Amino acid sequence: MVAFNNIASVTREKSMSIVLDQLDEKLLEHFRGFVVKKDLVQMLKVGENVPVFVLEYLIANSCSTNDEEAIKKGLDNVKRILSDHYVNPEESALIHSKIKNLGRYKIIDKISVELDTGKDVYWAKLQNSSIQHANISENLVNQHEKMMLGGIWAIIEMRYDPGIMIGSTIYPFVVEEIKPIQLSNFENARFINNRSFFTKDEWINILLRSSGIEPSAEGITQRIKLLLISRLIPLVEANFNLIEIGPRATGKSYVYKELTPYATLVSGGQSTVAKLFVDMGGKKKIGGIGRWDAICFDEATDKIFSDKEAIPLMKDYMEFGSFTRDASIGEMTGSASIIYNGNINQPVETVLQNSNLFSPLSKEVNSDTAFLDRIHYYLPGWEMPKFAPKHFTKNFGFSTDYFSECLKSQRKINHTDVGEEFFALGSHLKQRDTKPVKKTVSGFIKLIHPDGKYTKDDVREYLTLALEMRRRVKEQLKRIGGMEFWDTNFSYIDKNTQEESFVSLPEERSSHLIENSPLQPGVCYTATSDGENLTLVRIETAVVTGNGKLNISGTNSTAPKEDIKNSYQYIKANEKTILNEQHFLKNYDISIQVTSLLGSNIASGIGAAAYVAIISAIYKRNLKPALSILGNISIGGAIERALNFTDKVSMLSENGAKLVLVPMSNLNELQDLPPSVLGATDVPFYGNNQMLMQKVILSE
Repeated sequence: MVAFNNIASVTREKSMSIVLDQLDEKLLEHFRGFVVKKDLVQMLKVGENVPVFVLEYLIANSCSTNDEEAIKKGLDNVKRILSDHYVNPEESALIHSKIKNLGRYKIIDKISVELDTGKDVYWAKLQNSSIQHANISENLVNQHEKMMLGGIWAIIEMRYDPGIMIGSTIYPFVVEEIKPIQLSNFENARFINNRSFFTKDEWINILLRSSGIEPSAEGITQRIKLLLISRLIPLVEANFNLIEIGPRATGKSYVYKELTPYATLVSGGQSTVAKLFVDMGGKKKIGGIGRWDAICFDEATDKIFSDKEAIPLMKDYMEFGSFTRDASIGEMTGSASIIYNGNINQPVETVLQNSNLFSPLSKEVNSDTAFLDRIHYYLPGWEMPKFAPKHFTKNFGFSTDYFSECLKSQRKINHTDVGEEFFALGSHLKQRDTKPVKKTVSGFIKLIHPDGKYTKDDVREYLTLALEMRRRVKEQLKRIGGMEFWDTNFSYIDKNTQEESFVSLPEERSSHLIENSPLQPGVCYTATSDGENLTLVRIETAVVTGNGKLNISGTNSTAPKEDIKNSYQYIKANEKTILNEQHFLKNYDISIQVTSLLGSNIASGIGAAAYVAIISAIYKRNLKPALSILGNISIGGAIERALNFTDKVSMLSENGAKLVLVPMSNLNELQDLPPSVLGATDVPFYGNNQMLMQKVILSE
């Protein structure tokens, strides 16, 4: 027992002092007793299979000093405590024996309590010790109510009394005393008041160091800092739905596995309806969504749920924070945030060229637009550095237990109206978009400004990130579901200046499907719409010496084939004015391949693009870079108006088109194009086929 008695009395002998930076000194000054040197935790974690918050509790009590000799003795003390008293599950039988033989014995274990109404007693359950029915007094239960809410880690003094019986059954284990390792009381006022001693940048660095990350490490930019901090938003913001897809070894799951006892990590496919929502065969108590602050589904690229019934329930829960599984129980609510983490093994550019950023998810949900639209925040995990030793801090940060209580204390606060003080949201944001954006801003305010002191520039920074992360969700839904999700030009308006700012996605700049270089002869791009779905189309034309045959491949749809045939017949009927004699169509066999680059249903509206592709292929003339063409040419040569003009131009622009030629009959719709599109893409008009060819052929 000597080790336990020494836990708070660290030797103060003077020795070589450890060099601390200014932020360490400020933390020790204002939060002494609640901070820990994080490299000590890493040192012990390597050799001990112990929860981080248990290690940090012991280290914080033994090593909150900058004296090297005192730290060394403190670490030795921690090791002795763990060796003698921490219970590994495989040692449970030995622990039972020690408690019996010694009569009393202190252990470190996780303890939870349930009321047995049938016997009118409280039973304590000790997780690693495999003790299911330990006697515990009502007084101890009232002192530590968290034992009734999933349990706490604690230093527990156990007593053995074989005389305790209920009926003919002996219940000899008794919980005599509890010293919580997790804080039983949290002084929120001190946490909030002491925030004022730190600048915004200092506080961001404290949050990162408290998460084990060194903010000055190579590759940790200001943007990366905020992305790393955003992993904490589900812990401070109730009912927040986040997804992160990225490479392995970027720390996606660490936050929810190690930084708080209020979150749980679920391996792929291991979550059931009974565990998540309610067990209809048991006591019909609410499941994990009512007991945890955050539930993280790890390996979401493999399988998320073990039964299909979970998906509609999860849709309801992610949207409303409630669900109904059975009419006899009625509606049940929870506040757990939901996180989906998954691995991606190829560059994001490759994923975007071939599919969408939800495609790595489990097949059960990766095309379910109703499910995916409920995600508030798509964190671009591919931007995160792969963690190496240089990324782990050696400085002080909040102990995990204190840090988790700081985060939990913020869940009761609401800052969703903060953005409205300075900014209005643009017209493209629907109700399902504004909620995630507001919750994201609220989360950043809680994390970085828990004292409620922030500036307009602070809010602008968080709002921009919030819009980006939600837009990333909508952009991928647009790829999957078409026009239903086409309003993605997210913006915010400064209420003071009325200036509108549009938010783009970094990956857009490197994933354009329309190449920004001179197009090869016979290659042209366009877009079609069937009224519900938009499709980005590439037309490729091959011309060889032949007998005037036309071959069309790549689509079984009648409408686009008719568009191509009409353009071909118009050229054939007017070849004396369009072509010179040696280039008449009777001298060639022409093959046209139509390819869908984005979307699946190629509809009408490709005639003008086919016309240009045929002429440029015959004359072997390159077309202008990043070119697209909308509209049809009738068999008589009339230029037909492009339907769904705004959506088509927006789609082409967002996928790399720098020049989109459109029929003159669409001129009055130009005003409907968002400024972001007009700023990125030139949209000239043509009234006949001669004007069309003049505007598209690359000058030699």
